[in-house]
Amino acid sequence: MHVGSEQTERGLAALVGRMADSFSRLVTQHLQLARLELTEDLKATGMNVAMIAAFVPFILVGYAFACGALAAVLSPYLGWAGALGMVSLLNLVAGGGGIAWAMQRLKTRKMMDDTTDELTRSMAALAAPAPVKELSNGR
Repeated sequence: MHVGSEQTERGLAALVGRMADSFSRLVTQHLQLARLELTEDLKATGMNVAMIAAFVPFILVGYAFACGALAAVLSPYLGWAGALGMVSLLNLVAGGGGIAWAMQRLKTRKMMDDTTDELTRSMAALAAPAPVKELSNGR
């Protein structure tokens, strides 16, 4: 019986060793796949960001021409200096208002609000004394 159990232990050890080796290979292959996918995703995202950056100057030039056209429309009423000043003032007010609105939203946003609430509840539950159960004497 001793010889049979020794062979079983060797067989079991070999089986566990093969299983560990296979699991290790599986994890390694998953990591390699994840690395390849991440590389491809980063390349595609980088290309899209570069395309966006390439088109931003066209938008800026278009916006400048739109502001110039608005100033040209206003110039008979306000003169060129007044029209350009009015367009500049409109841009400054709109930009400042947008920045102020975004800053206010940043100030009022609570980061990790749900996590903080759950942590507070957990800490309160852990700090509270445990309820004491009264023993009854069979009554």
